[in-house]
Amino acid sequence: MFVDEVEIEVAAGNGGNGQTTFRKEKHVPRGGPNGGDGGRGGSVTFAVDLNLTTLLDYRYQRHYKAARGGDGASKDMFGKNGADLTLKVPQGTTITNAATGELLADLSAQGDKVVIARGGIGGRGNAHFATSVHQAPKFSERGEPGEVKTLKMELKLLADVGLLGFPNVGKSTLIASVSAAKPKIANYPFTTLVPNLGVVYVEEARICRRVAQFRYGGYSRHHRRGIGRRRFGASVFAPCRTHAPVDSCSGYERHDSTRTARRLRNSQS
Repeated sequence: MFVDEVEIEVAAGNGGNGQTTFRKEKHVPRGGPNGGDGGRGGSVTFAVDLNLTTLLDYRYQRHYKAARGGDGASKDMFGKNGADLTLKVPQGTTITNAATGELLADLSAQGDKVVIARGGIGGRGNAHFATSVHQAPKFSERGEPGEVKTLKMELKLLADVGLLGFPNVGKSTLIASVSAAKPKIANYPFTTLVPNLGVVYVEEARICRRVAQFRYGGYSRHHRRGIGRRRFGASVFAPCRTHAPVDSCSGYERHDSTRTARRLRNSQS
């Protein structure tokens, strides 16, 4: 299954609470406050993973939360910082705030990493509040809550080349011939229900190129109506660097090549 658009909720960890304690040792009268600070909550970060090609993992798990910071302790000891949560996404993933529509990150290159939700700051212990006139404060701060955001993720770059064409022109056969992909091939229209992704190795240049095959979603031969781009997710045409129209020369489908190229070009605009 291919998924190129998903909505999830992320929550950074809350900061740990400050501690209210006093120094209690033999022969040390009026030891004073020694409550430590709480630890920082973990943040939620996103990083590019070149081994991923889809957002399928985020379809079944929608809620992610980083670790909470530890509480402070006596003897001015700080609480443990919460561990950051790193979520890996494919190259070409854009992250927007679902509530406001603001673009938060565009992870388009290898090694890209961004913090989306920052963890809360830990609260201060009562040792911070001791003054000359208030030498034994019996209070401390609570940790700040971490950021909570609802995110919309879209995979904008799926492949280097996208194969487009009308039904039964040989797109599945072509990608099966040049790569190890195994798409469903049959002699009836609309066989491809999800995009097929294959890797082509160019021996002369010693490089790999990702090729994707899409079903053309702009025409229905039964009702002469568009069956919609949303069947594949965010967009049928966006996730590729370039697009290669495919047409059949056998005459079986009786397509006008000029008209076909014009309709495919208009569909991408």
